[in-house]
Amino acid sequence: MDISRRQLNKLLAATGLTAFLPLRAFAETAAQAKGGTLNFIVEPEPPTILTLAHTAGGTQKVSPKITEGLLTYDFDLTPKPQLATEWSISDDGLNYTFKLRPNVKWHDGKPFTSDDVAYSIELLKQVHPRGRGTFANVTKVETPDPLTAVIRLSKPAPYLLSALYAAESPIVPKHVYDGVKIADVPTNQNGGAPIGTGPFVFKEWVRGSHIILERNPDYWDAGKPYLDQVIVRFVPDGAARAAGFETGEFDIGGDNPIPLSDLERVKALPNIGVDSRGYETKGDQTQLIFNLDNQYLKDVRVRRAIAHAIDLNVILNTVWYGYGHVSPTPISTFLPRYLDTSIKPYAFDLKASEELLDEAGYKRGADGVRFNLRLTHNSYNEGFKRVAEYLKQNLTRIGINATIDSYDFSTYIKKVYSERAFDVTAEYLGNQFDPTLGVQRIYWSKNFKIGLPFSNASHYNNPEVDKLLETASVEIDDAKRKEQFFAFQKIIADEVPVVNLISLENVTVFNKRVKNHTIGAEGVQSNFAEVYIKDGEG
Repeated sequence: MDISRRQLNKLLAATGLTAFLPLRAFAETAAQAKGGTLNFIVEPEPPTILTLAHTAGGTQKVSPKITEGLLTYDFDLTPKPQLATEWSISDDGLNYTFKLRPNVKWHDGKPFTSDDVAYSIELLKQVHPRGRGTFANVTKVETPDPLTAVIRLSKPAPYLLSALYAAESPIVPKHVYDGVKIADVPTNQNGGAPIGTGPFVFKEWVRGSHIILERNPDYWDAGKPYLDQVIVRFVPDGAARAAGFETGEFDIGGDNPIPLSDLERVKALPNIGVDSRGYETKGDQTQLIFNLDNQYLKDVRVRRAIAHAIDLNVILNTVWYGYGHVSPTPISTFLPRYLDTSIKPYAFDLKASEELLDEAGYKRGADGVRFNLRLTHNSYNEGFKRVAEYLKQNLTRIGINATIDSYDFSTYIKKVYSERAFDVTAEYLGNQFDPTLGVQRIYWSKNFKIGLPFSNASHYNNPEVDKLLETASVEIDDAKRKEQFFAFQKIIADEVPVVNLISLENVTVFNKRVKNHTIGAEGVQSNFAEVYIKDGEG
């Protein structure tokens, strides 16, 4: 019987063997000499290092090495201890009690306590793009003693225990932020030079070049980390990244760190390994987001016309080289539990596009142009620019003149989420492991907030959708919850505030001398405490 690596992981989890494999791997690690530098490719350069108020992909890779979460997760999303050692949930789902790890210190020497946990959750609830939904039902966090935190909820949050990893819900030092206004938290200096509890200590950030993280000699997990240093490298050119892996200059990178056009060639090299694990928390989705404040895009007929001008199979095969699946609903094909498979993409039909635009009153002018649109794209991956280029070509065919504005990542965030200086953007959406956390933020009217990255950029507002999403977020009956998400998907397919495109398959590329880089669902978003370098390999 043929079996894929992913199927094998599931089989091992079902038989309990996964608990044995890491122990064996860690025993091997202990026998290795400590030390070494890991060259970690992260592209694009993150706008900030700390994930407290940001969900940028680069930020999520760097932040967990410095600042940790309450929990971490195995490949099957079973929670495991990090800053919390024990946890329990009341029968009514309204109280979560966490016992915290003793003798943990912040990198500045101050003790980690339950006050830090309480403060962090309150901040996440207010400033984190997904945290506004994740912790919406939190009424308070009690701290009966320095090593106990009790989260009290007004309503159940069936997803909460899955949201407490470092890349998603970092625990930050209260003493650093105390007295800082909420509006100033996202720009606080701790975002660019974080103080954490993690295995690596921030040393320097040379913008445009690298971030240096050094071994924390006082890390709570004695003997770890094994590495002396992690250098986070920023290399904008995809060909240069591929060459760096070939020569051994770069050790590891996630989220398809080299152009997909080069992947088959590079992964055939004897020193290179490729791993598709470590993305179980992500559910990557690509989208075209419409700015519904635009005079033309307010009309659903225009949005449907543009949807008809897109061939998703062409985007999958030419832009993403077949690494993914056509995914026409807000919920990624990687989240099949809540996916309504009856929803199909808008058929590629340029004649239908023309008819809809005529019906909407936007006839072609003497020059053949109906109106102009500004296109932009997330610069997190080069594929998004290719999506924008494909769309520009097809919009021209239906009489829409489109110009592409390309920006570096920080400027892109500002243009789309602060200035709203766009009409259509090719964007990335991490579905995460639950639609309430990953999907709701894009369509929930209450999550339209100027300056909040990866939120409701379209300015979509539908009370029925709000009600469905809010009800699903507290529904503990999974069958009812599924019905609510199905109804939500049908409305979005009809109203098209966003054209959902492709669910992406991701891989981590690594030099084979790097060990223990992917030991759970977080993959390269983990803290790298277990990573070591085995000389003589790769």
